[in-house]
Amino acid sequence: MSLSQHYRPGRCGLSFELFPPKTPEAMESLREAVIRLQAFHPDYFTCTYGAGGSSRETTLDVVEMVREATGVPVASHLTCVGSTVDELRDYLRQAKARGASYIVALRGDPPQGTTEFRQVDGGLRYANELVALIRSEFDFGIAVAGYPEVHQEALDPRTDLLNLKRKVDAGADVIITQLFYDNDDFYRFREACEQLGITVPIVPGILPVTNFKQAQRIASMCKAAIPAAFAELMNQNDSADWQFKVGIEHARRQTIDLIEHGVPGLHYYVLNKSSAAEVLLDGLELAGASC
Repeated sequence: MSLSQHYRPGRCGLSFELFPPKTPEAMESLREAVIRLQAFHPDYFTCTYGAGGSSRETTLDVVEMVREATGVPVASHLTCVGSTVDELRDYLRQAKARGASYIVALRGDPPQGTTEFRQVDGGLRYANELVALIRSEFDFGIAVAGYPEVHQEALDPRTDLLNLKRKVDAGADVIITQLFYDNDDFYRFREACEQLGITVPIVPGILPVTNFKQAQRIASMCKAAIPAAFAELMNQNDSADWQFKVGIEHARRQTIDLIEHGVPGLHYYVLNKSSAAEVLLDGLELAGASC
């Protein structure tokens, strides 16, 4: 099943990203958030895969929970980190058995405490190899990651784009981008992809800011620049209400501008909560509508 079905001309695909909760109470809270997010008619949800596969079982629990609670398709993230090819195959079989429709195929970050990715014996080194494995042996739809401001380990933008094209050529259906806060960075990235012959849908990833210090930490990890005017406005007041209001308004403006510039869909990093997305998307009715 191809993920590209959600990004047909004349409609706007909508997806939300979750992460594996650590406690039963947090899982129940996530279930409630997912049900609230279903009101926006998402095309699918995704769930991340912990560093080094540390949360792989909980990721599958989330996949199963979301399918049972909503009936909406779910994508499991999967990385190459710390796994042999046989272990990757085993996870993919389990993901299929527990209801996953799609896979977000990633190389993955180096394990905590290290700065360099290391391929395990019998494992894979690059995300395009993981895409090729999935495409040749399984029937999942496949998404891969793109980096509007260049992957932090890339030698240069050109090298980063060539790596992305290898993932697409290996069989990826869509590209979901890393978060960004300046839409011009996305537009430059999209144009560069088109010039290189990348034709699959490129879906912008948006993280609504509700806590500026948290957003700064996340942005620093992925080299995402925060516009000076936005940072200045957020720093005017550190109250939770102010930060929520200003951050959501910025994300809403991003969303409207992206729609006006013809994106095929939008992917929201919701941090396992629904409140920001509910306020941000109120009245927009994206899923199934035209971008």
